[in-house]
Amino acid sequence: MTFERFSRLASIPALAIGLFLYLTAAVQASSVSLLRDPDIENGLRQLAAPIFRAAGLNPKRVRVLVVNQSSLNAFVVDHNSVFLNYGLILRVDTPEMLQAVIAHEVAHITNGHIARRTQNFKSANSAAGLGAALALLAAAAGGGEAAAGVAIGTQSAALRGFLSHTRAEESSADQTAISLLKRAGINTQGMVDLHKLFVGQDLLSSANQDPYTRSHPLTRDRVRAAQAFVAAHGGSTPTSAEAQYWLSRVQGKLSAFTRASKWTLRRAKSEPYEDIRLMREAIAHHRSNNSKKALRAMDAAIAKRPNDGFYLELRGQILMENRKWSDALATYRRAASQQPKDSLILASLGRAQLAAGQNSAAVKTMERARSLDFRNNVLLRDMAQAYAKTGKNGMAAVVTAERYALRGRLNDAEIHAKRASGLLPRGSAAWRRAQDIVIAAEQNRKRTKK
Repeated sequence: MTFERFSRLASIPALAIGLFLYLTAAVQASSVSLLRDPDIENGLRQLAAPIFRAAGLNPKRVRVLVVNQSSLNAFVVDHNSVFLNYGLILRVDTPEMLQAVIAHEVAHITNGHIARRTQNFKSANSAAGLGAALALLAAAAGGGEAAAGVAIGTQSAALRGFLSHTRAEESSADQTAISLLKRAGINTQGMVDLHKLFVGQDLLSSANQDPYTRSHPLTRDRVRAAQAFVAAHGGSTPTSAEAQYWLSRVQGKLSAFTRASKWTLRRAKSEPYEDIRLMREAIAHHRSNNSKKALRAMDAAIAKRPNDGFYLELRGQILMENRKWSDALATYRRAASQQPKDSLILASLGRAQLAAGQNSAAVKTMERARSLDFRNNVLLRDMAQAYAKTGKNGMAAVVTAERYALRGRLNDAEIHAKRASGLLPRGSAAWRRAQDIVIAAEQNRKRTKK
């Protein structure tokens, strides 16, 4: 897993740069981070793909991202991403329950709930009017732990207001979600089981409620409505063996990185899938600084699934974090050959190439990774180093400017963007990227002075 730090809305090309400035206007004191991991995101993609297709969305364009919060919550803020708290992922008992969460959030997109709110933001006159409700800023960066970053000011009343849905919207989203599940061949009982997780929450004070309850008003009447709708239109579909595998794999890796190693080693023994059991043990041993046991377990898992690029990526991480540069590079190359379009794996390969002194190769690999996902802040940091080591100081400056901009630090971003503008060929694509940041910083200053 890698750390990254960025302002989430910067990744939405459709939004005007002025809106981006509003959204990055303030840093909230209380924030959370994302857990970015290619294996976990792939597993969630496998679970979500039939729902996206049923909704007419492209599974290659919409991401399911994991928020580093143990509380139960899920939300959408745009048409390109669904956010799930890791606590919710670990809490569900069946893949259908998690797929019901995803279907419900997708329904908010397809029913136009997000589009209406975005339009309201576009018509706002000041950053104060927006309340910087979607200031998605960084939590922390560094190391090889299971965290990365989109930071979300969870204490912001404006943010809670933006994420909150009316009961009419919730009813509409439930019905659409059940239709999506049915169309995708997924047992709709998962929606009822999901709602039952939250029964009784509305009796608690808001401070003690899970965030999902505050943003998605849940009542017993709503549970009964879902039960009636499922009874009338749902039907019964057996659990997909493939969906069960991917839920177990996602939960296994998440729990191994977020819970104590002793807990993981104790619970992994009951894991029904041998490759997942070995993966969980490998992570536990790695986090306990026992690289020999970690690699032995990981090699055994890879032997079970020799063409699995995501298991190879984890092996590369273990090697990299134990400073075995040559072996890590070879493993990442194998992983990238299996998953040539996974931006996180490519970013890791580029980092390994940089550590091995293969600077020009690192630049090419990182540029490929950036073309697939330019929101990876660690990638931008590594790219700046690679560009600098190959004498491309203008490019180093522009990606550094972008890194600061994605963290919401527009003043710092402007300094590097101006430097880049003086070093890059005028009118080039990279020069225009730098100019966009300069303009963004200038407009932000004008707004904050009002």
